[in-house]
Amino acid sequence: MLFYRLLFSLAFPLLLIRAAAEALRSRSLAPLSERLGLVPAAKDPTIWLHAASVGEVTSVRPLIDRLLTADPALRLHVTVNTATARSLAAGWNDARIRVAFAPLDHRLALARFLARTRPLACITAESELWPNRLAALHDRRIPVILVSARLSERSARRWALFREVADQLLGPIAYLSPQDTASADRFSAIGINPARIGPVLALKALAAASPTATDAVLPFQRPFTLLAASTHEGEDAVILDAYLAAHAHQPALRLIIAPRHPARRDGIEALILARSVAFATRSRGQPAVPETQVYLADTIGEMPLWYAASGMTFVGGSLVPKGGHTPFEPAAAGSVILSGPDVANFAAPFAALRAADAMTPVTDAATLAAALADLADPGLQRRRATAARAALAPFAPREALNPLLVAIAAATGRPALAPARERPFPSD
Repeated sequence: MLFYRLLFSLAFPLLLIRAAAEALRSRSLAPLSERLGLVPAAKDPTIWLHAASVGEVTSVRPLIDRLLTADPALRLHVTVNTATARSLAAGWNDARIRVAFAPLDHRLALARFLARTRPLACITAESELWPNRLAALHDRRIPVILVSARLSERSARRWALFREVADQLLGPIAYLSPQDTASADRFSAIGINPARIGPVLALKALAAASPTATDAVLPFQRPFTLLAASTHEGEDAVILDAYLAAHAHQPALRLIIAPRHPARRDGIEALILARSVAFATRSRGQPAVPETQVYLADTIGEMPLWYAASGMTFVGGSLVPKGGHTPFEPAAAGSVILSGPDVANFAAPFAALRAADAMTPVTDAATLAAALADLADPGLQRRRATAARAALAPFAPREALNPLLVAIAAATGRPALAPARERPFPSD
């Protein structure tokens, strides 16, 4: 722990410079002041909820809705790590939710942040485990709850090397809902009390998008529209080449590219221009017309539109080593799923999809082009979509949030947060 604090102190000036640069780009002091813990003081009972990036922010929304509905006096301080995630959460426009960048993992920044927010508990989504943050929360007796927590084999091996530190940091965790059974086993192996590990909870399955009418947005035929969802650098060129190869045989085919990070817009536009393809860019206010072949959907918070407009969805982050993104949203929208080989972040759902023959694996432009030729069939799309929903249904049982809500109610001393029939102690 001492070694980590020394390393972080040495890196602290660089992190400050990075935050200052982000503040200059955004023309706002928020990236710097919030990283230093300079946030408004909380006046009402508050829970600190941390969701690192866009995927986590989207996934925690059902939990947030349940908490605020159950306890109208409660307030949430939601922290994130990226500007894109901050914009998405701020777009909720809910006066009961304050959104900010997460404080740096420095003792002074954390002390300032915790003194101002005075949280009843800290709820963290997925895999954010910061040593100084955990220690600060433990010192102040603030319960830590990990939601839809994921622990990879690699991370588990690292924690195992520092078992004494792991026991010190992870011991105070009051409750953990694992994302899958493998993560549950790994958390138990590194020292978390099994009695504090709850049922598997895949938040992203609960947050899956519902179909939305999009006729006014895109003049494309849904069965012949491919969405490249949450793409990363290194994937767009492959997808464009596959699209062009398939388009040569199916002229009605259209492509929507929705990058994971909208700031990559200029680079993606350059790739499209190099291929002489007619395109339009959402953030530039350019409308899609029937002749538009590629639509660059580089905005925040509109992904449900693109899922509902597309008969086929390529899940980004899977052709490059990023672990892949959610298959739950395209499945919920009835869009056929294609994916590259790296789906480590959603290994169990993708295994279920493969077993049900409800997704198509691809490895490069050639295999993706061949898959597009096969899948541009409305009947096949309907059959695959039905199979995908059935395969993923067990990951989002109707009452999946209830054990977590009971744990939050117990940790915060606010019984109203638990479902009435499962409250851990009597309400006032």
